[in-house]
Amino acid sequence: MIVACWSGPRNISTALMRSWSSRKDTFVTDEPFYAYYLKETKLKHPFYKEIINKYSSNYDEIVKYLISRTPKNKTIWYQKHMAHHIFDFNNIEWVNNCENCILLRHPKEVISSYSKKNKLDSVEELGYPQQYEIIKYLKKMNKSYVIIDSNELLKNPEKVLSQWCMKINIKFDKSMLRWKEGNHASDGIWWKSWYDNVIKTTRFKQYEKKDINIENKYDSIYNESMKYYTYLKETK
Repeated sequence: MIVACWSGPRNISTALMRSWSSRKDTFVTDEPFYAYYLKETKLKHPFYKEIINKYSSNYDEIVKYLISRTPKNKTIWYQKHMAHHIFDFNNIEWVNNCENCILLRHPKEVISSYSKKNKLDSVEELGYPQQYEIIKYLKKMNKSYVIIDSNELLKNPEKVLSQWCMKINIKFDKSMLRWKEGNHASDGIWWKSWYDNVIKTTRFKQYEKKDINIENKYDSIYNESMKYYTYLKETK
């Protein structure tokens, strides 16, 4: 079974990858389209040269690998994807081979977190339009999917993960609630730049409600993000 989780940036996607990697029956892959995304956009993210040199940046080649036999004799292949790493939504038939999940986070939280570390110019950088396109395709193909709000997951990890496992017909494993501290062998080489918080954890952090104010210059991006976010929340 292939489990494809589609997140935007500044979410808990790496912690969720940690959770799945704790299962003895699961192999995990970290952002397989990152090199492809960097090559297409020419963005100079940390380690961008090393990433493009080390990982495949050929879309068809990556897809062929992602729908091949699950590595290392595991029965589940958990794939952590960034939705904004995909550009051509007329060429995503391969997701029919997966149990797909959309991981959401409220736009106010995402924009606040993202804009502290990165320049933010458009809603496309946050992954909401791409998540919408994936769901639109899955609906068209009459394929089932799961939508998880990261705040709900943090409030009750066991409940949300159990429901997810039940929906895709696998047994929930309590090992998903804990993981080993530090970087993991399955992490992409970008962990040194992006995973400074998650490598200190051994479990999901407790949910904390925060008062967040975002700058007025992001109002249009926020409003557009909210349209997608609201739609995706309502399709659950």
